[in-house]
Amino acid sequence: MRTSLRMRALASVAAAALLLSGCSAGAGGDGGGDNGGDSSGPVDLNYWAWAPNLDKVVDIWNTKNPDIHVTVNKQDGGDPAITKLLTAIKAGSGAPDMIQAEYQKIPTLVASDALADLSAVGANDIKDKFPDAVWNSVTLGGDAVYSIPQDTGPMMAYYREDILKANNLTVPTTWDEYAETARALHKADPKVYLGTFSANDAGWFTGLSQQAGASWWSIDGDAWGVDIDAEATNKVADYWGGLVEEGVIDNKPMYTPAWNKGLNDGTQAGWVSSVWAPGVLSGNAADTAGKWIAAPLPQWDASNPSDGNWGGSSTGVTTQSKHPKQAMEFITWLNTDPEAIQALIDTSGIYPAATEAAAGALTEPPAFFSNQPDFYDVAAKVAQTVAPFTYGPNVNVAYSAYNDEFAKAAQAKKKSAFLDAVGAMQEITTADLKKSGFTVK
Repeated sequence: MRTSLRMRALASVAAAALLLSGCSAGAGGDGGGDNGGDSSGPVDLNYWAWAPNLDKVVDIWNTKNPDIHVTVNKQDGGDPAITKLLTAIKAGSGAPDMIQAEYQKIPTLVASDALADLSAVGANDIKDKFPDAVWNSVTLGGDAVYSIPQDTGPMMAYYREDILKANNLTVPTTWDEYAETARALHKADPKVYLGTFSANDAGWFTGLSQQAGASWWSIDGDAWGVDIDAEATNKVADYWGGLVEEGVIDNKPMYTPAWNKGLNDGTQAGWVSSVWAPGVLSGNAADTAGKWIAAPLPQWDASNPSDGNWGGSSTGVTTQSKHPKQAMEFITWLNTDPEAIQALIDTSGIYPAATEAAAGALTEPPAFFSNQPDFYDVAAKVAQTVAPFTYGPNVNVAYSAYNDEFAKAAQAKKKSAFLDAVGAMQEITTADLKKSGFTVK
């Protein structure tokens, strides 16, 4: 299907979210929204989401706001919910008023005319409540606002502090130091690794590339650019490929029984992860509680700290909603109000994207890190250094290519194979955009 592109009501070129009209059949039909949302009287809003216990948070809103009642329709995770929404948008009916959307899915939803531009109902009024890089993810770098940030996943590094101390090693602050620490630890005990390269976690590698300065897609007028095979991404691939080839970093995929066993027995003495790692560690290696320490990611340039995101989601209003104004009122409360933020933390276990609200609510470390009272101080600091990153409308293709190509590279244990994998991702992602009818520069 080769169709022309149309621009989505933008005030600047960079805000262009490319819409493939042939793939958004039915959008703007009987559920197209009434832009002002000025209807009077009680309204009922439907919210598709998968965050645990979100209905308990919404109950607080419903009790205080009888004129805007919100019903949570629990979905089976991010991808199934997005697929279901796109089906409803194409059919022209059946979409909810609001959707929980991961940041990397926003361009896909915009390209299918599924998300309303919230700038018309005051979204930019709350821009300052979020870090610039997170806000960039919901605007595609322009003036239109397609979603409101809810939670985020700034990357952090985790180490078995007891194992480092036993080997007279300290927490690395740069990637050069990380490599030296990995070598020293593995030399002291060949069964122990400071970490692993996981070929089944595209979001993990994306976040590391983001930290290095990569942005895999770009918007140029009415065209998309694909920038995966660029210097920053190749630097990350070269670094990890070198460590795997050298044998000082493991190449086990994360979340496997073997990896979980390593967390428990100390042969996995570190994990480059995200702010949400305590939940995984407490579930997979409960007996190691109190033995870990959280730190910022090692830096490429210590004088210019940078970070990447792994995970996080937002709340968007669909183009079929007839009440965007009321929906915006609710999602502003949900994602910025101190009471709502506290409830999201307590019941859904998220790390809020709203900076000040998060700081006021996260006063105690996760139970697994009771030995580190400043855990959330570290998290807040790195969250402010997240680099900007633009996702494209075919993230799923790029991520699938990562899984395929880096699985072969990790198995080969050759640095050159890691660099080849980056090139293959570029080719596959670019070819898919062109095949889908997008203009690619």
